[in-house]
Amino acid sequence: MKLKRIQEAISSGKRLDGRGLEDYRDIKVKTGVIEKADGSSEVFIGDTRVIAGIEISYGPPFEDTPGEGILICNAEIVPLASPDIEPGPPDEVSIELARVVDRGLRSAGIVDFSKMEIIPKKTVYVINVDLFVLNHAGNLIDASTLAAVAALRSTIKPIFEVRNGEVVPSGRKEPLEIRSTPISVTFSKIGGALIVDPTSEEEDAMETRLTITLDEKGNVCAIQKSGPEALTLEEVRKAISIAASKAPEIRSKITGGI
Repeated sequence: MKLKRIQEAISSGKRLDGRGLEDYRDIKVKTGVIEKADGSSEVFIGDTRVIAGIEISYGPPFEDTPGEGILICNAEIVPLASPDIEPGPPDEVSIELARVVDRGLRSAGIVDFSKMEIIPKKTVYVINVDLFVLNHAGNLIDASTLAAVAALRSTIKPIFEVRNGEVVPSGRKEPLEIRSTPISVTFSKIGGALIVDPTSEEEDAMETRLTITLDEKGNVCAIQKSGPEALTLEEVRKAISIAASKAPEIRSKITGGI
């Protein structure tokens, strides 16, 4: 019954919560929410709530990029966030969430990894982005991307140095240099219509999901599709156009939250 109501509302150009098809729920961003983290943020999109924590460490570089630092995204949906989540190892939703956020950050070049060497070709800075979904009311990707970017923008990086051949903390810190502020805009296709910022109930009714990540210049950095239904080229172009119009407003929430 709820599925039919969702489809009927969308076919008339409205949604059950009163929004238009291209409207986001209220967005709130706050940084500095985890005292011991190098950077942190809390993001609400409607009732969806995500916390991001940043930890800067060091380690060996990846073999295929020996002169570059490392960024690692992890995501956890706590069991209380949704009745569909059970305790245990990360499920497919958490794994995909971390992967999509990670790809968007990397593709946008959010930091210059070539400037993150400590010992050339041997030791580099490692940026750990930990995402915790505390309430799942839909559109985890946009909330998590926003949380990750806001947390990284607030990060104060500990500086490591080499003493007697060993990497040790210098005791000094500096703001993490941010080169880009990517924003993701996620669509659900329901009954042939594209809607932005789907709720969890709308996600249950969707045929396909499409996430588009853009940088400040409006360049598309990453596109991620999931779901069985195909999208036409015209639909993808329409989604990119809508995303480009929405991204600046969402990005301004980060600036206001710092």
